[in-house]
Amino acid sequence: MILDCSKYVGPCKCGRTHTLETEKVVVEYGATANFEQYMADVGLADKRRVVVYDSNIYELTQGKHVKADQEIVLPAQGLRSEDIIIEKMMEDLDNPEVIVAYGAGTIMDFGRYPAYKLGIPFVAIPTLASSDGFTANICSVIIDGQKKSIPMKAPTLVVADLDIIKGAPKRLVVSGVNDILSKYISLTDWRIANLVDDEYFCPMVADLAEHALGIMRTAADKMAETGEVDCEAMTMAQMESGLTMALLNHSRAASGAEHLMAHLVEMQPPRFEGAEGIHGECVGVGTFLCCQEYHKLATMTPEAVPFEPLSEEWVREKFGDRLAPGIMKENEDDVLGTFDPQNIVDHWPEIVDLINQIPSVEELEGLYKAIGSKYLPEHIGIDPALRDEMLPISAAIRNRLTLVRMMRVLKFPE
Repeated sequence: MILDCSKYVGPCKCGRTHTLETEKVVVEYGATANFEQYMADVGLADKRRVVVYDSNIYELTQGKHVKADQEIVLPAQGLRSEDIIIEKMMEDLDNPEVIVAYGAGTIMDFGRYPAYKLGIPFVAIPTLASSDGFTANICSVIIDGQKKSIPMKAPTLVVADLDIIKGAPKRLVVSGVNDILSKYISLTDWRIANLVDDEYFCPMVADLAEHALGIMRTAADKMAETGEVDCEAMTMAQMESGLTMALLNHSRAASGAEHLMAHLVEMQPPRFEGAEGIHGECVGVGTFLCCQEYHKLATMTPEAVPFEPLSEEWVREKFGDRLAPGIMKENEDDVLGTFDPQNIVDHWPEIVDLINQIPSVEELEGLYKAIGSKYLPEHIGIDPALRDEMLPISAAIRNRLTLVRMMRVLKFPE
């Protein structure tokens, strides 16, 4: 299957003109065999290229490597997306005209970050369908110890060889499912923010995210019933979801309150030092917590309370001295202070309608159990006693308007 990205660009009914750096997405069996043709299709065949792998992928894909003027093989053990590590790798680059990142989610940041800094194209060869970052132009990177999602470079070309992707361990497959099912929450958060604060909203991009969610839900239901993994559908869902980030130049359609759980695990503030899990697993826990909390809130009627900034005392208690300065800076211009909290109460019936479109707690838990998903705090090494604090703490990591964040200006009956 080849995705024609041109149909998403141009003037939109949202009032903006959308652009994409990504010209072509290929999701096929044996796709790497035709890699040079695809490179020619997007005008990159004759460019001097560096291909970046991690050591595990380099060994596992022997026989399916692509032509390179320079190969960089990074040690897989302990590799993470951190500005210092990526910039260290950049010192070894030999004047590339295009960077090809061959691997999973982390290695993609070793393509898009230097490509952005150098002003050259970036090509992605994903080896997993475990997240939706392959077609995105967002780089989730650790800067000064804090996880940041910043615009970088989207790939000009994505070549996903299903012969490689089908060999992924079940844990990584399920992680990918979780990453897309999270759109039940992220899209709800975005629509609520549009209601109460008139935040920019694009129906076309939202529809694309919904389409990706629908593809993944169908594939997940099939997996739950038969154990069969539909690699093509699951991979295409990831690619479509990633395009929403590139179209918006931010992750709004793909990342809401639920995604901050992954950042919480990576940052490991006090009491969360033992937390661990790959991205989609952490997002699955966040999605289920939001599902539980949102459906509970939908049964109540809130009152508005005045906005108060996060106190430094609270931030230092929850995040510790190491992370507190970054969290305070992130929340300097708190989005909660930009509108009247009464707007939330006035739109509460509409918010409840949106929440009711999220699958029930029982339905989501049944699906998670059937596919072997991690969805509870203890599944990712977090003490269940911290459950009620996880959402409010994680909401402080990013200054984004979500229903979880709105709870700071709402009072619910006891």
